[in-house]
Amino acid sequence: MRCWRCGARSSNDRFLKPAPRAWVGLAVLLAAAALAGSTAEASAFDWQPARAAAEPWRAFTAVAVHYSRLHLGANLAGTALVAALGVVARVPAPLAAAWAAAWPLTQLGLLLRPDLAHYGGLSGVLHAGAAVVAVHLILAGSPARRAIGAALGAGLVLKVLLEAPWGPPLRHPPGWDIATAPLGHAAGLVAGVACALAACAMMRRHARPTPAP
Repeated sequence: MRCWRCGARSSNDRFLKPAPRAWVGLAVLLAAAALAGSTAEASAFDWQPARAAAEPWRAFTAVAVHYSRLHLGANLAGTALVAALGVVARVPAPLAAAWAAAWPLTQLGLLLRPDLAHYGGLSGVLHAGAAVVAVHLILAGSPARRAIGAALGAGLVLKVLLEAPWGPPLRHPPGWDIATAPLGHAAGLVAGVACALAACAMMRRHARPTPAP
């Protein structure tokens, strides 16, 4: 296997090779949490900045909370899409770990908006997963894959900017039966990029290239 950065042979193939099971496994875990929480009382598990210090576990359980069937269905479809993106992009295990790390960090980013009293859903963490894939493609892909990664990353950034996360804490998109929280998407994007860059730096340290035969 060639080194993800320099094109030489790597002596740590197991560490760098694609890990679709890890990526899809995390997606399944997120979807299962959402389905399991669909009948629970939202306030028992959603993100609440006022309780962040006393109940930090809400940074994890917020993904289990959905405020309508449409909300749940859309996020389950998004989870399937991000899972497929990771498989097609051939992300290695450290990038799956980066997505897992971005999960709670996405909710912690909402501390910037204490006026967002309640938050739930998968959308922020899904933005993080898509950002991880984009960074991986840009840094580790062929020219064509880098172009795809750049397009994916640009699309995510444009979407977040159009949602104006610096504005009101909630938006009411046409056709939706609930409000959305733009900062949740922005926090997921930032968390995903940061965790992916950290994972890629770790991969570069562990990749000990040797001359190709």
